[in-house]
Amino acid sequence: MATGNDALRKDWDTYFMDIAYMVSTRSRCPRRHVGTVLVQGKKLLGTAYNGAPMGVQDCEEAGCMIAEQYEVQLIDGKEQMVKKQRCIRTIHAEQNLLLFTDRADREGSTVYVTDQPCWTCANMLANSGIVEIVYHRSYPKDSDKVHNLMAGKGIVFRQLNHYEPPPQAGMEVTQ
Repeated sequence: MATGNDALRKDWDTYFMDIAYMVSTRSRCPRRHVGTVLVQGKKLLGTAYNGAPMGVQDCEEAGCMIAEQYEVQLIDGKEQMVKKQRCIRTIHAEQNLLLFTDRADREGSTVYVTDQPCWTCANMLANSGIVEIVYHRSYPKDSDKVHNLMAGKGIVFRQLNHYEPPPQAGMEVTQ
């Protein structure tokens, strides 16, 4: 039976996603603040956010470095060329997490990330030893490919649909 305090206590998904959102407030990217945490069991092992390499001017200081690429996608049964824009100045939160945590800690762990990983980050996470990815905001540019990759690798990949970020996390993102 839950006591009054237990009824107010956050579940583990909310707790760790709240931390990921608070970590994202360290980002200086003007386009999207992303935070991630590495968890094994209920133990927090690491945090990271997106940004320029240490000691290098970030997008807020030097401007975004946008690269454009085109990809063929099937839309309404027809192949169409779709333009994608990506900032290449920024190291993604998931990449920073992998750079600053140990492989042994990642084995069997869960990654909580504010945003669905892009294709490159999904590939890196798929090879990192983690067994689950929990995200909040979708990233439609790579969604189908990433879902297929995670299913193929047997990595649990789930979205927290009814989650509300802490108000202090701040940044609104438009898709």
